[in-house]
Amino acid sequence: MSTYETLDWAVDDDGVATLTINRPDALNAFDLTMARELERVFLTDACAEDVRAVVVTGAGRAFCAGMDLSREGNVFGLDESVTPTPEDLRAHLTEAPFHDDIRDTGGRVTLAIHALPKPVIAAINGPAVGIGATMTLAMDLRLASTKARIGFVFGRLGIVPEACSSWFLPRIVGIQQALEWVYSADILTAEQALTGRLLRSVHEPDDLLPAAQELARSFVVDRSPVALALAKQLLYRNGAAADPLEAHLSDTLAMFYTSIGDGKEGVAAFKEKRTPRFTGSASDLPRVFED
Repeated sequence: MSTYETLDWAVDDDGVATLTINRPDALNAFDLTMARELERVFLTDACAEDVRAVVVTGAGRAFCAGMDLSREGNVFGLDESVTPTPEDLRAHLTEAPFHDDIRDTGGRVTLAIHALPKPVIAAINGPAVGIGATMTLAMDLRLASTKARIGFVFGRLGIVPEACSSWFLPRIVGIQQALEWVYSADILTAEQALTGRLLRSVHEPDDLLPAAQELARSFVVDRSPVALALAKQLLYRNGAAADPLEAHLSDTLAMFYTSIGDGKEGVAAFKEKRTPRFTGSASDLPRVFED
């Protein structure tokens, strides 16, 4: 397991990992070290076989108060000497200087979260502003404390929503609500975010993390990691497909491979009225999409 400066990582016996953003003296503000560590934890530790789901929360009274603006120079760590074009970025995304000096760091984090073939749940315990809000959009569900305050405040700073939020936010809350929140750049209460369908549920502060962990546990105990991972892929990919035939093609392959894999054990356990013993791995999935 990796060691981190800005994060705490713990995994319980059921495979539910709790990832705590841990810069409480700075209200867990997002800096370049945290960006690298968040990306790394979702690409490495979260992929371990003993991890079945991840719950993300913040230490102290904040979830993440946005970008740390105390850094000297360009606070986003960008190279201001270049003038990248869309064609340059697409062709050289993972190469220097684009990968480290031009790419949006929040987007690198949310792409890593989104790629994890396991449930990821946000337990928003306090202020979640800017990247503190947008990083949660790549997580599968969001629970919040009554003390949570959520803001897509980019317009106040003269910048735009980042971290792939222009893809995630309209899919979660609808385009009208997404535009209103981005245009207004207001700070939302937990109840406002719940009414706007950003949140799954709101909890008293002491109940939030246990509720998120128990929800994660209910998703993964006695469940096939392969079936869960494929279901996540199918819902995200096919929810944006142009035609239901696209869903049928990938559903067909996913059903074929799960039914001859963990599905056999699942059916046998159901018939024998016992707990299933699934052996498939989320790190070894059949290919069900063309790309």
